[in-house]
Amino acid sequence: MKLVYVFSKKGRLRFVSHLDLQRFLMRALNRTCLPIAFSHGFNPHPILSIAGALAMGYESDYEVFEVKVAGDIDLQTALETMRSALPQELFVKEVMSRPDNYPSLTSLVSMADYEIRPTKHAVMLCEAAAEFRKMDSYKGIRKSKSGEKEVDVRALCLDITANAEAIDARLMLTEKDTLKPDLLIKTLSDIAGIQEPNCRVCRKALLGKDKNGNARKITEL
Repeated sequence: MKLVYVFSKKGRLRFVSHLDLQRFLMRALNRTCLPIAFSHGFNPHPILSIAGALAMGYESDYEVFEVKVAGDIDLQTALETMRSALPQELFVKEVMSRPDNYPSLTSLVSMADYEIRPTKHAVMLCEAAAEFRKMDSYKGIRKSKSGEKEVDVRALCLDITANAEAIDARLMLTEKDTLKPDLLIKTLSDIAGIQEPNCRVCRKALLGKDKNGNARKITEL
């Protein structure tokens, strides 16, 4: 059986990298009394995975990890035990169970919702978002460890809305096609003709598609 936890990542812990977060969760699990299943080999560790790596510096209202356990567990106990092992900046919101043969969380993710709050030039950036929404295409350069690649930023932005203070965007998040908020912010800044402002970015959901092709949170699939 797998336990699937939904948690938030806030405050100072937004600066914890994905790999460090994984180690952090493993140490927390080791402090609980839960019957966690461990890997075999010279250095056994909990069989754990986190869906959709979050860039360092971003906050999130919806992070998800799954861990394999040996046997059935009372979900309320699993929730309270994990909450007590983690700081408030990593607040566990809910837990659910899944069978071992259930698809991995990472395989279910195809898009993510973000809230972007500029620290300055918010009105100009939000106006640029409205202009960007009307476009059929907009080319940008995506940087990665393997180099630079031209991508269609507009095609990778599935939806975008804005008010005077914040931008809500649904961005592709797959192994092949991904749009990160930093490239979207650069794109909007270029459209507005301004230098990129610092922005507070918060991930609101990790999404996949149900059998009818509708976007749903991965814990609802």
